[in-house]
This record gives sequence, C-alpha cells and structure tokens, in this order.
Amino acid sequence: MTSKISPDRRHFLEIAVASIAASPFVLASPAGAETAQTAPTRATTAQTGARPGGSLGRLRQIDAGALNVGYVESGPGNGPVVILLHGWPYDIHAFVEVIPLLVSAGYRVITPHLRGHGTTRFLSAQAVRNGQQAVIGVDIVALMDALGIERAILAGFDWGARTANVIAALWPERCKAMVSVSGYLIGSQAANRAPLPPAAELQWWYQFYFATERGRLGYEANRNDFARLIWKLASPKWNFDDATFERSAQALANPDHVAIVIHNYRWRLGLAAGEPAYDAFEARLAAAPTIAVPTITLEGDANGAPHPDPAAYRGKFTGRYEHRLISSGIGHNLPQEAPQAFVRAVIDVDRF
Repeated sequence: MTSKISPDRRHFLEIAVASIAASPFVLASPAGAETAQTAPTRATTAQTGARPGGSLGRLRQIDAGALNVGYVESGPGNGPVVILLHGWPYDIHAFVEVIPLLVSAGYRVITPHLRGHGTTRFLSAQAVRNGQQAVIGVDIVALMDALGIERAILAGFDWGARTANVIAALWPERCKAMVSVSGYLIGSQAANRAPLPPAAELQWWYQFYFATERGRLGYEANRNDFARLIWKLASPKWNFDDATFERSAQALANPDHVAIVIHNYRWRLGLAAGEPAYDAFEARLAAAPTIAVPTITLEGDANGAPHPDPAAYRGKFTGRYEHRLISSGIGHNLPQEAPQAFVRAVIDVDRF
C-alpha cells in the first residue's frame, strides 16, 4: 500500500478536515512539533452522531487465516488504507458515520466483524473458539494478507483498540499509524492476577460473572439485554435509540459469540488457557512492549467503562504521539458517539 495521497484526494481530504473542524477545538496545552517527550493533550468538544438510518453498504466475505471474515469495504481501491476495529458488545455499525467521512477524504476503508461477531465464521468446526488478545491481532494481519494490504492505519476502540495495539507492537511494519481509544490496552495474565481497589474491581463485575458457569449460561440466554446494559453503563450520557441498538445487536447472534466472549474474559484472569501456537506472541505482549508507530489516543469525558488514566500509558508510546480528550458527554463507544472527532484523529495521525 502506498501512503501517498494524490492531488485530487488531497483536495478531498482538505474538504473533510474543514468540515470536521466545524466542532470547537481547544488546545489544553501549546501546540507544536510533538515528540516522544512532549505531546500536547487536546480537549475537543464533540458533535455527536449515531443516527439510526445510516447504511454501511454491501457486506463481503473472504477467507483469511482461521476465519471467513465478514467485512465492509468502502472508498477508492487505490486509496491509503484505514482498518476500523470495533469492540464488545458492539459491531461494525459503530463506524457507520465514520466511514463516509473517511471515504470523502480519499481513504480505502476496511471494517471487519471480529471473530465471534456478525457474519465472521470459523473455517473449521474443530477450531478452538479462542478470544485471547494475540489471536485477534493474528486475525487482522491475516485479513490484510488476504486483501493484499501491506500497511494500514489501524483505528479502534475496546477490543478493537487492543487489537490495534497488539499489531502495532508485534508487527509495526504493517501499521502505518494508529488511533486508539483509551490508549494502551495490552495486558497479561500475570498482571491481571493482581487485585485492584474495590471500586475498580466493581467496574469489572461482568468479568467475574463470566468466570462462572452461571455467567456463561446467563449471557447465552440474555445476550441482547446484557449488551444493552453494558452500552448504558459504558456510555451513560449517550441517548441511543432502540433502532441503533438493535442494528448492532444482530451481530451478537453469531454462533461463536458467547464462546469467544467467555474465553476472552476467562483467559485474562488466567482461568482459561490460550492456544500454544500463540504463546510466543503472548510472552512478548506480557512484557508490555512500547509502541513506536505514530499514535493518537482518544478518551471520552464520560467513559463509564474501565479504562486507564492517560498518564499511566504515556510512556508506552515512543513515536510521534498526542492524546485528545473528547468532551460533551462522550462515552466508551467514541467513534459512534463522536464520529467527527474520531475521523479527525485518523486524518491527523496520517500526517504525523
């Protein structure tokens, strides 16, 4: 993939930036040439999104690694590539307003359903329904290979942000730049064994619920009600309507969804084993490697989900870096709640 933008595409990009800049943008510290040592934090007042009538276009399927991946492709085939990565319990509709803005700026946008979501399926009935952090990164690299994409900007939230972090750390040559909501999310089973203060443990209530058989059965029986509750807790000021929720909830009907989610959270606590094929990757990730690719991290000012303080992960980014706080009651699903701020971060990090 070439990272150069043609004059016509550059013109589109400038138009897109101009429209995105319609929202107020205030510097919390002086702007300038950001380095690994000095990176301003920006506070942005967001324009909210999530209109229920948006359409993603035609869903495609492709064999990639262990999966047949369902994905949407938008924009010019020769444009710089952006891969958008959703979280749990969300789906590709988190980017329904992000995609057209990026396309108008000349980008080729790939938006896949992660394993266990939407129309993504395992190629083998015998495959382990594995949700550990490394394997989802492997999935996306395999998708890039299947689509002939050498390098891309990776942008995501929740599981998607962690996956972008994993790829940037393990395969930096495949990641041109990164936008990561809630910053650095790579973890390890060893680190997760350490108890947290009670208030912090309370935020992870569902992780402990999923550690039990009762939790697995409860999620299987009530996955939509469970997801709606998570949406409300994670984004307490986001007034999404039923149509917006139901559109994404369809992705949770995937036959592997519950197994993948339960394994993901049990693996984090060391209650479920990963696959030996990924042990070397997990060993590298357990060392909390730094990330050198250009990065913008984002955080909503009303994120009700567990998330680290930006100061705690600043040192993990050793390349060109900036952190932005998005205000106006923006919660955990930042690309859907504040699509213009998310798109602006993608376009800006491409210029780093």
